[in-house]
This record gives sequence, structure tokens and C-alpha cells, in this order.
Amino acid sequence: MKSHARHLAIAILSVGALLCQANEAKAWVYPEHRDIAVQAVVRLSPQRRATFDSIWAMARRGNEARLCSLVVDPLQGRDPQCLDWAAWPAIGGDHSCSPQQLLDNVLRSDWILGVADIAARLKDDLASSSGNYDRVNALRNSDIRMQRTDPNYATRAGSNNVHFLLARTSATIDMRQYAHDCLIPGAELNALGAYAIFHQSAMRKVTRLRIDKILSEDQRRDLALAAMADEAFALHFLEDTFASGHVAGTWGETSIRKGTHDYYCEHGMEVTTWGGRQTIIKGDAYMRPADAENAAKTIRTSLEQLIDAYTGAVNNIAAENGSEFLAYPYNVCQNNAMPALVDIDSGTIDRLTDIIQDLPVPGLADGSGSLPRFRAELGGFIGFNSGARLAAMSNGFNALQADAGGMASLDLNIRLGMGLEGVLNESGDGLVFLEGGFRIDGASTQSFYPEKSLSVGGAVTAAVPSRNAYQMRIRLPFWLVPGDLILAVPLLIFSPQTYQQMAVVAGNGGIIPWQTAIATPIGRFQFMLGREVGASFYGYDETDRAFMPEESENGVTALFVGIRSIYLDVPFLEYKPFRSFASNQSSGLTVQLFTGVDLPIGSEAFNTDGTSKTGPDLQAIVHLGLRFVFDWRYYW
Repeated sequence: MKSHARHLAIAILSVGALLCQANEAKAWVYPEHRDIAVQAVVRLSPQRRATFDSIWAMARRGNEARLCSLVVDPLQGRDPQCLDWAAWPAIGGDHSCSPQQLLDNVLRSDWILGVADIAARLKDDLASSSGNYDRVNALRNSDIRMQRTDPNYATRAGSNNVHFLLARTSATIDMRQYAHDCLIPGAELNALGAYAIFHQSAMRKVTRLRIDKILSEDQRRDLALAAMADEAFALHFLEDTFASGHVAGTWGETSIRKGTHDYYCEHGMEVTTWGGRQTIIKGDAYMRPADAENAAKTIRTSLEQLIDAYTGAVNNIAAENGSEFLAYPYNVCQNNAMPALVDIDSGTIDRLTDIIQDLPVPGLADGSGSLPRFRAELGGFIGFNSGARLAAMSNGFNALQADAGGMASLDLNIRLGMGLEGVLNESGDGLVFLEGGFRIDGASTQSFYPEKSLSVGGAVTAAVPSRNAYQMRIRLPFWLVPGDLILAVPLLIFSPQTYQQMAVVAGNGGIIPWQTAIATPIGRFQFMLGREVGASFYGYDETDRAFMPEESENGVTALFVGIRSIYLDVPFLEYKPFRSFASNQSSGLTVQLFTGVDLPIGSEAFNTDGTSKTGPDLQAIVHLGLRFVFDWRYYW
């Protein structure tokens, strides 16, 4: 028994830790990333656009089946047969961890076209959403499809802040100093620094294309492909710097980082750019035309720098000097610190300050003047809940008690668990908890024997009397069948990534995602059979005693019987009309439709003289009812 309990505790903590690690917020969703890139390319001057098209034509030679003929394909939508370059920044960062991996996924993976199709569906769904609940459902559906198509989707981001702007260390820091701080080797990996790494690599590659006259056609193709991958990967993070949740300043524990990110992405924030322009920006999945336009202007500037390095209009860039023409291999998912750039000279800073003129000035680091922080419901909590239930009963415990009836009960519980709501999106529900408490049942509505005269006895002559019980409850998401995350605990040793992927899928509805929550204008609904089970133990401090009918030679007589039973209940539909969360506390109302069975495990009959004898055989009672739960939690 102790071994089972230990395994259960390990599983709960493991699911919690892994899901919290997997929640790291990404910025713009795929179609938003692509829209920004599209706008940037189409706004290039005709001369620069022609040059960029020529680099693309060089890069796609031999890969015509996978790469579209156009850098930007305006008709690319559902079920694409090829990928244009504008899709690459969307694939970088969220569906790959390095430019090298980006190029490999684009050219050789069998799932990347499926990702592009899912993104096109998401774009249509977001465009047609009529309220925030529609947006939540659209993101839910997209995330489920993405996770099924790209198994590493939810876990790829790792535990760093590469998608975020580095918080400012003081209110008086100027643009050049901030740019320098983002590039220092050993500094925290950040969006602007990541952009600079890969943009510089792309510039060095196109410079090599320009000046090296002895490259073969295949070498030129490979070098062009690598340069295009480096730049696309760089632009993913540059685009991220325009998402409000990535500007507010990120620090602290996971729940604070994610809660702050989610709040500002949805509600937006007023910012001042480094160039002094004031504006309002929004974030992931809430992008407006103005947001895309602001970001596209800066992305265009980056592309102009790349094109000018290729044409020689900018000629102070050192050329790539390697013999293997590969996209940059630095993995942003597995590193937490900035690597050493080839150079951080005045030219590098000049080019970077040209880029960040229109970037929002990020929030201050933790301390005086920092923006308000918000917390997501992630992490460990302790809480209590009180519940009330109304249930219909199929019968009584005795075979002669065939009449249906009803009962009501109240309970009070202490709950210890891990809050994991919203790991991928607001429709996620990876909630894990154990709770224990006390339950009081009212007497059943039917009498112990179907005789009208007995109804005057009220609760005294009820088929099931008023009773007390100790109860416990467990909630744990599952991947395919209830309890499979506990059975799969050995994977934590042999294949932790596999276990993490299972846990993320479980938290978002399971491999067959019928348990994913559905947002509506009146609240959130979720089918949840197998996620939660409760057990109530009756008669363990003192047997519950009730009258029961007994057939004898003289007819039916009343028998006084002591009963022990275990009541198991399983919710299968849950409704949450509202939920409130503030800082580190949450409260909410939950309504559950449940079924249950009261299983008698022992009985003892009492004679009129006080002696006892073996009780009669008893039958199970099936219940169907509603449970109303007020839940309060304190997160630490």
C-alpha cells in the first residue's frame, strides 16, 4: 500500500513539474507570424524585392516540390502543397529550435505541411470569432491539432525566455546600451539577442555569396538556403518583440511569467518605442492590423539589411568562412545564455539600433517602477471546498426496497494539489489534486418499505437514514485511459521527454481530445469521465443503522440493521460558470453531473433484546445527480 501511495505521489508531482515546464509562452501564433512576414516582403522596394526573389530562386533549386515558386504566395491557405518563405519565420522558434532544424523540418519532415494547414484553419477561425470564447475554442482546436501533428510542439520552448525582450535594468538606459546588454556573452538568452545572432549569421552568408566567385552552383544553393533559414529564424524572435506579453518584462517563477504574459497579450498595453512614438500593442492571438503593420515595418528593415549585404550596398560585413554551408546550429531550446557573437563592434550596434528604433521599450526588471504582475493558475496550492449534491437513487439496500428516491448531502474538504490550467491555452485542464473531508447525508425520500402508513415516520423510517462519512477524492488527467500517467511513471527514468509529451496531451484533453473544455458565453463545459473519482466511507466510526423489511412466516417485519458501505462517485460532465483569480488566490463555482454507486460491504442485524446476528444480504444503490462545489485555493 505504501508503495502504491509513493508511486501516486511521484506521478502527481511529475505531471505537475513537467506541465509547468512545458507552458513557456510563445509569441504570435503561426498565422500572425506569417502575416507579418508577408507584409514586410510586399513592402520592399521593387529593386530589393527582385534581389530577394533571386536569392529565393537560387535557394529552392532542387527543392521545387516542397518550396513554392513565390517568396510570398498570397493564395497559400488550407491544404498547402508547398511552403513559401513567409511561412519560415512562423516555423522558426515554435516548430524548430535552430535554423538548422528549421531547414531540416521545412525540407524533409513529413508533418510540416500539416502544420501549415492547421495554421490556415486557425487564421480562418480567429477571423470569424465573434467573442473571446470563440477565440479560446479556436486556439484550443489549433493547439490540439498542432500537438498531434508536431509531437514536440508543447515541449519545445524549454525553460528560458528567448521569446521575450530582456527587461531594462534602469529607467535611464539608452538604446545603444540596451542593445549592447542584449548581446553580451553570458547574458540571459533574449529575443533581441537571439535575433542578432541569427541575423548576423545570415548577413555573413549572403556576403560570402557576393564575394566568393569560385563557389559551385550546389554550394551557392546550399549557402542561399542556409542564409534564408538563418534570417527567417532571426525574424521569428524579432516579430516576438512586438507582442505585448513579451514586452512587459519577464522574471520570477513560471506562474508569474505566464500569467503576466497572458494578461497583457489579451488586454494590451500602452508603450513608447525607442524612437519616441507612443502606441498601444496587443499580443498572441489578439493581433490587430495595426500590430502587424508596426512589426512588418521593422521586419522590412532587417530584410533590407540582408539584401544590401548581398548586393554590396553594405560592405563592412565579414564573410562566412566555413567550408560547410549549413544553417546556424545554435539551439535556443537547450541554452539559457547568450553565446559569443563573432563580433560586437560599432557596426553591429549601429545595425541593431536601426532595427530597434520602432521596437517597444520593454518593461523594467523587478523592483520600483515595474509593471503590475499577474499570476496564472500554475503550481502547488492548498485549499478547501464545500459542496452540496442532489441525487436520484435507484432503490434501497434491501431487495424489498425497489422504489426509487432521492437524497441530498453536504460536504467540506481540504484539498492539496497542483494547478495546471491553461498549459497550452485557456481550455486546458491539467488540474491534479488529492482531497479529504467529511460528508453529511440527509435521509432518503423513500420509506424503508412501500407502505403508506410508514411515510409519517419521516427520516426515522427512511430507506437510507441520515448518515455521516469520511471522504476522499482524486483528480488526475490521463493520456488514453484513466490512471495511465501513473502506470507510465517508469518513463521518467527511461524517456522523460515521452512522459512529458504524454502529460501535456493529457492536460489538454487526452489523445482522443473529447475531454477538452469548451468555452461558451455562459461558462466552460467539459466532459471528464475518468479524470476524477470520489470515495465516501460510511459506518467506519459507528455503523449506520436503518430499518429494513424482512419476510417471515408472519409477513413482512421491520429489522434494525447496521450498515457499512463505500460510495464511489464519478463526475462525467462539468460546468464552470465563473472563476476569479487574484494574485495567489482563486475561487470559483463548479457544477458536476455525476453518477455513483453505494456498495454495501457489511451488515449486522440487531434483535429487540440488544443482541445481534448476521445481517441480510444487501444490494448496491445506483445514483445520478448534481454536485455544486465552491472551491477556494491558495497558491504558493
